[in-house]
Amino acid sequence: MNKIKLEIAGLSYSQTQSGAYALVLSEAGGKRQLPIIIGGFEAQAIAIELEKMTPTRPLTHDLFRNFAQAFSIEVKEVVIYNLSEGIFYSKLICESEGLTTEIDARTSDAIAIGVRFNCPIYTFEHILGSAGIQGEEGEASESDYPIEEDDSEHEEGNLQTLSEDELQGQLGDAIDNEDYELASRIRDEMNKRRSN
Repeated sequence: MNKIKLEIAGLSYSQTQSGAYALVLSEAGGKRQLPIIIGGFEAQAIAIELEKMTPTRPLTHDLFRNFAQAFSIEVKEVVIYNLSEGIFYSKLICESEGLTTEIDARTSDAIAIGVRFNCPIYTFEHILGSAGIQGEEGEASESDYPIEEDDSEHEEGNLQTLSEDELQGQLGDAIDNEDYELASRIRDEMNKRRSN
């Protein structure tokens, strides 16, 4: 079976399950997307790495990476290999001293670890064919995966009134307090200003 490469297209709050997030994977060079519902902790772990944030203390997935690297273990790829009764099954393909080992993992954990090793994510046609959805030009947009209403819109309005130095200070406080969701919004506001 040929593997199909996937890329992380988006991460948004799930409207269907409280406290959960939708991780959207896009078919590389294609238009299909694979939405996967994951927990808040795993979503946070993926977002932190994608945003290149540095927590004050290592998170569980960072600890795994540090442990693996200390013993010369490299994660080469993540493979989503099965879908049964709505549950995705994944494995980490690891290599150490020329030996390849497959480790079973929850898909959310596998991807959180995979992004830390900058390794590719793959699946197979039977999974993408049954659980995939058609996306426009292979990209997810926030409008495709709406976020539930919360106080973040009001908070983002407040962020717009702060100076660059105040934002930098609040970013540091948010990271120190391990409020990575707020840190991500502050980082977004800072990036938006820099791109203007």
